[in-house]
Amino acid sequence: MTEDYFMSIALKLAEKSLGSVAPNPTVGCVIVKDGMVIGEGYTGIGGRPHAEVVALQNAKDLTHGATMYVTLEPCCHFGVTEPCTAEIIKSGIRKVVIAAIDPDSRVSGGGIKALKEAGIEVKQGIMQKEAEKLNVGFFTIKKLHRPFIACKIATTLDGKIATFTGDSKWITSEDTRNWIHELRAKYDAIMIGSNTLVSDDPLLTCRLPGLENRSPIRLIIDSQEKLQEEHNIAKTADKITTWVITNREIEKKIKNINYLIVNSNHKPPVIPMPSPVIPVPRHWDPENFKQLSSENWSSTGMTSELDIIGKVCLKDMASKLVSEIGITRLLVEGGGVLITELLKHSLIDRLIICRSGKILGNDATPFVGNLGIQSINNCYQFKKVEIIEFSEDVVELWDKSQ
Repeated sequence: MTEDYFMSIALKLAEKSLGSVAPNPTVGCVIVKDGMVIGEGYTGIGGRPHAEVVALQNAKDLTHGATMYVTLEPCCHFGVTEPCTAEIIKSGIRKVVIAAIDPDSRVSGGGIKALKEAGIEVKQGIMQKEAEKLNVGFFTIKKLHRPFIACKIATTLDGKIATFTGDSKWITSEDTRNWIHELRAKYDAIMIGSNTLVSDDPLLTCRLPGLENRSPIRLIIDSQEKLQEEHNIAKTADKITTWVITNREIEKKIKNINYLIVNSNHKPPVIPMPSPVIPVPRHWDPENFKQLSSENWSSTGMTSELDIIGKVCLKDMASKLVSEIGITRLLVEGGGVLITELLKHSLIDRLIICRSGKILGNDATPFVGNLGIQSINNCYQFKKVEIIEFSEDVVELWDKSQ
């Protein structure tokens, strides 16, 4: 068996804890002796116990002279528990194969140094890219001091997220929506704006069998106190951790809801706004006409959306999601307004576009609003990472070009 083979097992183990260990990284560990796996482990919920400790315990007293494969450099600093390097040294492990170096300044090569000084052979770099990709949230907070931010967009073939009346259920198929529920379980938190809250009244949970307890933390950007006790999110806040992000003290706080106060964005980006043209159906029945949400107004050129998003400084928010809540991976499922503002502030690392074969036309709501770009050379650019095909839809993953 090759080193890649055993490291791939460790990576699959690490993936099991993705979305449940923040602010810590998720780590997988395999101990091998005479070509046989004698111990396995991965990071526990909340970040403890560490993968190496679990693997050593599972291997019992067979570790002398064995080789350990671990997806991230073992820690060498004292925290809640003794350093993993100390446990490894005591176990009699002969060789440690490491995928990626820990970017935490308390480790960052120190773990490798401690092992080598103890006479243990160390090899680093086996499947490093795969390991860094798995822990992209942890690497992002260490480098940028904000979470890795992915935006999920359910869109039609012509890039629309709702009809001009605001109807959006359902653009994509059930298979694709189930995939999204599975995706949610791999993120620490899920975010929407207050307009999506009012128009959709979502739950933002994982509702696939077996993943019900893996629902991420829920975040709502809401400076106008739109969240009310009758909303589904408020009703279930006793079961799922929920935060309202605002730029001021909320007068009437809702039970079981946490509140994060961030700075105001006093100077929101100026976007050229054309004259609004609101299409009205020929046979318009006012009783059945759904009022346009602020997110739908973005397609008309109205500025009302800036009155909402502009009140919260998104960069300050992103920083405090790490420092105050410990979020490393954030999934945004907001509408076009929130997507546009995040894009303008360079806060989107990945676009997850769930595209159906439906077409809604030019009067429907686009998934991104006005950006004021006059030259192709100045456009926002993403690179294609992966395409996943479902029976009726296609999911496209695009990462921000460096």
